[in-house]
Amino acid sequence: MEPLKHECGVAMIRLLKPLEYYQQKYGTWMYGLNKLYLLMEKQHNRGQEGAGLACVKLEANPGEEYMFRERAMGSGAITEIFGTVQSQFKDLTEEQLHDADYAKRCLPFAGEVYMGHLRYSTTGKSGLQYIHPFLRRNNWRAKNLALCGNFNLTNVDEIFARITAIGQHPRKYADTYIMLEQVGHRLDREAERLFNLAEAEGLTGMEVTHYIEEHIDLANVLRSSSKEWDGGYVMCGITGSGESFAVRDPWGIRPAFWYQDEEVVVLASERPVIQTAFNVQVDEISELLPGQSLLISKAGKVRTMQINKPRVVKPCSFERIYFSRGSDVDIYRERKLLGEKLVPSILKAVNYDIDHTVFSFIPNTAEVAFYGMLQGLDEFLNEEKVQQIAALGHNPSHEELERILSRRIRSEKVAIKDIKLRTFIAEGNSRNDLAAHVYDITYGSLQPGVDNLVIIDDSIVRGTTLKQSIIGILDRLHPKKIVIVSSSPQVRYPDYYGIDMARMSEFIAFKAAIELLREREMKDVIAAAYRKSKNQVGLPKEQMVNYVKEIYAPFTDEEIAAKMVELLTPEGIQAKVEIVYQPLQGLHEACPNHPGDWYFSGDYPTPGGVKLLNQAFINYIEQVYQF
Repeated sequence: MEPLKHECGVAMIRLLKPLEYYQQKYGTWMYGLNKLYLLMEKQHNRGQEGAGLACVKLEANPGEEYMFRERAMGSGAITEIFGTVQSQFKDLTEEQLHDADYAKRCLPFAGEVYMGHLRYSTTGKSGLQYIHPFLRRNNWRAKNLALCGNFNLTNVDEIFARITAIGQHPRKYADTYIMLEQVGHRLDREAERLFNLAEAEGLTGMEVTHYIEEHIDLANVLRSSSKEWDGGYVMCGITGSGESFAVRDPWGIRPAFWYQDEEVVVLASERPVIQTAFNVQVDEISELLPGQSLLISKAGKVRTMQINKPRVVKPCSFERIYFSRGSDVDIYRERKLLGEKLVPSILKAVNYDIDHTVFSFIPNTAEVAFYGMLQGLDEFLNEEKVQQIAALGHNPSHEELERILSRRIRSEKVAIKDIKLRTFIAEGNSRNDLAAHVYDITYGSLQPGVDNLVIIDDSIVRGTTLKQSIIGILDRLHPKKIVIVSSSPQVRYPDYYGIDMARMSEFIAFKAAIELLREREMKDVIAAAYRKSKNQVGLPKEQMVNYVKEIYAPFTDEEIAAKMVELLTPEGIQAKVEIVYQPLQGLHEACPNHPGDWYFSGDYPTPGGVKLLNQAFINYIEQVYQF
């Protein structure tokens, strides 16, 4: 209902041929730049608060710029940054524009190494200074570093304390700056190690520079800098000398995919964008494995290297349910299956009266689950038809058969999202009033007082849009019953790995559980969970336990869902309302390769997640209660 915010998307391109090759084959030396634009636009769903790109020009002469960056804020940032880059070519003659050698020597962003980033902030920190890529400059080409990532770290405080204790001085207390400082520091050490080796071999001047750039090993850099990172991440970087890398967290929380042929190496957060941009088949694309790095040397040599030992692998299930584009072959299949698996619960909610039920979905991310739901309903109806025909005996009449065979699952596009409404609303009371009209309905799409309305969404997190808009506007159709269906389980716990869900008070499931404990005079459960959590403060994060689970333990999923209905149904609603959730088992059956379910189960993949949950729960209780 309400949009969740996802951290970021990344894209990298390394050209493996000279620019002249692309000019001759594709008619432009801007091949890499154009492909980066495509990769970023196709991942626009991952970042609408800003975008940035960086480029490195290989083998620039001393005194010539070789590292370029452009960043912009806002939902139109991709268009803006590429427009700014292109504007630098507008005064060229036709001959200059198609001269790859001239571009290589004279033009900005005419390079062989490109990196792009899409930002969707989860930290609340905004401004151009927080837009990736981040740059760390140095007079030595190999020590220059541009860094971007799709990530959230849970132990920034520990890392900050350690690196400042040894004399480093990050420019800001933010995970990206701290990671930039860590990787940059190890890059400096690696360059200095090679400098000493070069001098020991008697090399001087530019011979030393070339030796460093030809032998630098980013695997060493990444091993030493990333070993303490607790969280979900795909970090990408390029150095001024043309080395590039991407590294994935050892739990496999955040995704990355890559492709290589004789012309190019490319990496992106999502698989289908590579398929589309480069017209390649799904089996030609590799997934970057947990703890693995993709490394591309200055010379264009490509290798993968295990940087950190894989942990208990828990890829994020919300990537499959919500964030990643549904055009991925596996994600499409999984989302359909999520909808199909809800059919038994939906039929129970409408008392199996499918002849008087209209099925629909909340636009736009729930559409694929809706098709899966319809498929499951069709199978149920076909089975009913078979039984009804069999009951007629051997000589059914034409009319009897027609009556049975004409039964259909009734699906309509009942809810329509009016995206324009939220773009200009600023003042609080006006925003709340206008929020009720973010969705519109198709009038006449069901029979008032007779039909049930089943409407599926991908997730219900905060429930604010349900309460402020959807339930009220659906009730205008006068259905007998409204059944809201979530293709994901109840979201009960915050995320700390890149999704904007960090405070306990945001979750309607948590509010419902707390309300049930109050009503049933079970406040001692709250007090006990608080005490146990408070007693953990100061312990190493590896020893912490999730005691918030005790808040939910006394109740069934159905009891919590019923309480949610009470909390979310506005006054004056005529229809009976019910919320049906995907069970946790259904999620795992539909997405077997992505068991990261901590939002629903509280089973965090890293110790840092439990540590931050512990503090969030303590903060909530101390604001609301006096224990």
